[in-house]
Amino acid sequence: MSETRPAGTRSPLAEPDWRYIERTSLEDFTAGDWAAMNLQRSPYMAVEPARQVLGMLAAQKDAPSFGYQINNYEHCLQAATMALQDGADEETIVVTLLHDLGFVTCNDSHGAFAAALLRPYVSERAVWMLERHMYFQTIHCPTYPGIDTAVRERWRGHPWFEWSADWVRKYDIASIDAGLESAPLSVFEPMVHRIFARSPEAPPIPA
Repeated sequence: MSETRPAGTRSPLAEPDWRYIERTSLEDFTAGDWAAMNLQRSPYMAVEPARQVLGMLAAQKDAPSFGYQINNYEHCLQAATMALQDGADEETIVVTLLHDLGFVTCNDSHGAFAAALLRPYVSERAVWMLERHMYFQTIHCPTYPGIDTAVRERWRGHPWFEWSADWVRKYDIASIDAGLESAPLSVFEPMVHRIFARSPEAPPIPA
């Protein structure tokens, strides 16, 4: 099977009764083209974001580890399982499942990556924690070379400081244990779909 789409072969439409826009440059789209596109876009965007995010996580299933007992996929499942067993709300469980989605591909900014991905669908408290969770970890890693274990103190007094510190302690730093069994991804899939079914907020235009 070819790894690329042969020229002249169109990607399949999500629904059999949808239609392609025949013009091949956005500059040439008519108002009618945009109207047809947007009619199909709404149901598409109601389903595809969650499906593709789950696919991004599932793609890491067989990835090797560089030293942790379990890989990043298993870490995310294990952390989310802990939150589920703890009776956390559904948003927290989904945030926990996806908090390290970009850990391998954009390690230094993986918190910002997860925050940007989830921002339209979750609370500002969750976004705030995602952006900072790696800094909240440092207090638990005192033997790491050159680490600043007090870096989180710059945010002490913030309304979401204690919640973030508690989340990191309970669900993040201890979810690297090969001896623990995690719930399968299928357990969390309906939750992810429900969170991504929320009406997303449009991001502000960058300054």
